[in-house]
Amino acid sequence: MDSTIIMINLFGAVALLLFGLAQVKDGVSRAFGARLRTGLATGTRGGFRSFLSGLVATIALQSSTATALMTASFVERDLIRPRMAQIVLLGANVGTAITAWIVATGIEWLSPLLILAGIVLYRGRSSTRQGGGAALIGIGLMLLSLHLLGLATEPMRASPALAAFIGLLDGALPVALLFSAALAFLSSSSLAVVVLILSLASAGLVSAELVIVLVLGANLGGAIPPVIATLSGPVSARRVTLGNLAVRAFGCFIALPLAGYGAELIQMLPFGPAKLPVDAHLAFNLLLAALAWPFSRPLATLMARLVPDQPEPDNAPKYLDAQELSTPVIALTSATREVLGVGDLIERMLVRVSEAFEQNDSGKLAEIPALEERVDRLQQAVKIYLSKLGREGLSDENARRSIVVIDYAINLEHMGDIIEKGLREEVAKKISLGLKFSDDGHQELRKLFDLTIDNLRVAQTIFVTRDFNLARQMMEVKVEVRRMEKQSAERHLERLRDGRADSLQTSSLHLDMLRDLKRINAHIVSVAHPIMDESGLLIESRVRPAAE
Repeated sequence: MDSTIIMINLFGAVALLLFGLAQVKDGVSRAFGARLRTGLATGTRGGFRSFLSGLVATIALQSSTATALMTASFVERDLIRPRMAQIVLLGANVGTAITAWIVATGIEWLSPLLILAGIVLYRGRSSTRQGGGAALIGIGLMLLSLHLLGLATEPMRASPALAAFIGLLDGALPVALLFSAALAFLSSSSLAVVVLILSLASAGLVSAELVIVLVLGANLGGAIPPVIATLSGPVSARRVTLGNLAVRAFGCFIALPLAGYGAELIQMLPFGPAKLPVDAHLAFNLLLAALAWPFSRPLATLMARLVPDQPEPDNAPKYLDAQELSTPVIALTSATREVLGVGDLIERMLVRVSEAFEQNDSGKLAEIPALEERVDRLQQAVKIYLSKLGREGLSDENARRSIVVIDYAINLEHMGDIIEKGLREEVAKKISLGLKFSDDGHQELRKLFDLTIDNLRVAQTIFVTRDFNLARQMMEVKVEVRRMEKQSAERHLERLRDGRADSLQTSSLHLDMLRDLKRINAHIVSVAHPIMDESGLLIESRVRPAAE
């Protein structure tokens, strides 16, 4: 009976730790998700910045898996080079180790204070405050779970069964490594396993050499979930996560025979033996980062050979699984993922047109028709899929979400039509006729192109997070775009009146491109309408009522 209670306490403490980690990840994503994604995408132009971006993102999200999947998605969209992505994940591994080291510094007494502060923040109205509150609650629960793990493992010192099991692992270190890796894989968290090892080590149940091996296994197992998550994804994403797994596996292969020497070396440092797991965790990841960093380029090349490019996929949807229709929440999530992919296609089309406009390169326009065809097919597939979901009977909330997803897909399809039939043809005409805009006109269109692409990226975030503050900002952007379009048209007409030849030659093109970019932005802003409507802040008409 006593052993049963001990195991319940142990598993309950581990479950609380995993729940706390999930709370931190969800809270930080809700409060700072857009900034983290933007920072990670833009902070990878150099090796050190890439490493630092991965480290900071992982400490914030408390999940190297989340950072790995985010990085893989950016590689897929050509926002991060494969070599830099490998360095980002080296930083993410160190970030997880730093988190474990901080948790083990004996600050469990802060747990009640953090939970109290988190609850106060969570009662706020803004999503940022609520996300920050959830993150603080999660950190408090993590510290509380560490205290509970210590209490749960205390009675284990006298357990002959546990002593025998640990003795078996001590005599078979490769088996111990695989056992720890399996635990990290099943829990999808190397941090949780390292904290569990910390509790066992603090109770004096595990030898120093076995601690090192178990920590190595936690590192190896923690690299597997991202690989599994990207198995059905694009080739570029699979290369990133597989490269990270290869680096960790190679590090474990080298470190396993040296575990005994490593234990003696770390114990010579001015740290207590009770903190050996987190010290070893941090030391392993720092050494691995230092060794693997110079080989990031060859590693990216090797992964490109091991995972070769495949023929371009057809226009079939990736995430719409008919078997998920019986579970509306999952089906809606899959449809949302599919529509996000459509949004990425629209962004790609806009970027290509913008580059062609800037560089006078008609080759950039070649893939626009094929991309637009994919957009048409995918949005049609989403509509059919969600119409089938509607027949299964939905709750009011799921029904509203279904309509929002369909509306956004339709607006994306309209954007694709405008880009292909409007902007593409207009830019192609500019290039083929050798027309040159005035410096002022070129700058105005360039600025509106950039704003449109940025607005689409924000709209993608709003579509997923339904963030009220972002939605309100997006509604304000509509006014800004209208103002920019009006001012640009007025300045263009002034240049025409001044008789400037370059403005005369490009007059119709300038006005047509302004109109099309304004129309695209109108469709982009529509993603905020449902959120503002639910808040009662959306009016049906901008026309002021007549005075009585």
